[in-house]
Amino acid sequence: MNILILGGGGREHALAWAVMQNPKCDRLIVAPGNAGIAAIADCAKLNIEDGAAVTAFATDNAIDFVIIGPEAPLAAGVADDLRAAGILTFGPSAAAAKLEASKAFTKEICDAAAAPTAAYGHFTDAEAARTYVRAQGAPIVVKADGLAAGKGVIVAMTEDEALAAIDDMFGGEFGEAGAEVVIEEFMEGEEASFFVLSDGQTVLPIGTAQDHKRVGEGDTGPNTGGMGAYSPAPVLTDDLAEMALDRIVRPTIAEMARRGTPYAGVLYVGLMIDKGQPRLVEYNVRFGDPECQVLMMRLGAQALDLMLAAAEGQLNEARAEWADDHAITVVLAARGYPGAYEKGTPIGGLDALPETSHQMVFHAGTIEADGKILASGGRVLNVTARGDTLQEAQARAYDMVARIDWPDGFWRRDIGWRALKK
Repeated sequence: MNILILGGGGREHALAWAVMQNPKCDRLIVAPGNAGIAAIADCAKLNIEDGAAVTAFATDNAIDFVIIGPEAPLAAGVADDLRAAGILTFGPSAAAAKLEASKAFTKEICDAAAAPTAAYGHFTDAEAARTYVRAQGAPIVVKADGLAAGKGVIVAMTEDEALAAIDDMFGGEFGEAGAEVVIEEFMEGEEASFFVLSDGQTVLPIGTAQDHKRVGEGDTGPNTGGMGAYSPAPVLTDDLAEMALDRIVRPTIAEMARRGTPYAGVLYVGLMIDKGQPRLVEYNVRFGDPECQVLMMRLGAQALDLMLAAAEGQLNEARAEWADDHAITVVLAARGYPGAYEKGTPIGGLDALPETSHQMVFHAGTIEADGKILASGGRVLNVTARGDTLQEAQARAYDMVARIDWPDGFWRRDIGWRALKK
């Protein structure tokens, strides 16, 4: 079959890599793609948030299946347009994508489904938000309600930080995303990412992972889009995963169906684990990035079969087969990230690195110019490895990192530390 993947980051490179291993894939196009994706698939220039343009492109190229990577096209209703044209699509409708596009909506769903999550307030007025913060005290979490490319969450350890975050959000720092604000209780515990597929009714768990959001080692410094991840996440035991399914995920899917907006696609369930109990931190309506990289490394070719089953409404007949292994990904970012950084710096040494089912470099923000790979974003490479143990996977990944020649890049040297210290 002919397959189109929308997106151009590390997540989409990992998805493309897994899809290409499946014999069902005859031709793969990724729009817009990046320098790494171009080595394994055709890339196309396309406005992936324009549903009419995507539908026309898919029709003109005889596309049988579309996989939507990022959240913005989903929130824009691209999946709706594709389905209306009769094109099989992996990704939720715009109505269902509100689970990520509006944090207030997610809280409303949690209330209706009695799903455990942080206590919160929802505000459209800055002064009311400030009053709430002063009454609650710190630490406290301030979130832009809408999509802010993973940057609209401030974990404020002092009231002054929280008040400054409110001023920034209502002042337009995150554009329309910050026109409304959700302020949440600060939850203690350890975070983990739980990934499930849904076809609107059936829920199929497909893996756990743990991200490293802070820019600095030991989880210090500002939040980022993610500096690395590993899978599985030991903190999310089988019993806890089942508890999360029963108390959070299945009630959410049932509530979405009850409202006439069934959820079909992958659901990223961000959990806080404390005292043996899971609570919801957030939902994302797509694979996490960089969690997708470790999931695809472990799932391989079956990832396509599972996504097809979700899109076709046949998840009740599907199951994920897991090897007893581990995967880890280390993000190489441009110096200065998540603040200002330079683009266009050259990266060497990539051609000599292995590309196997156990070791891959997924490109996140790269372009090719004059035969050279150049950095084009903040998070640039995802060095990913598998092993029988997390220690083995970590050693393989960092051995590859050491062979990359990029003086203008940096990375955390402790990815996996929480699991390895146990």
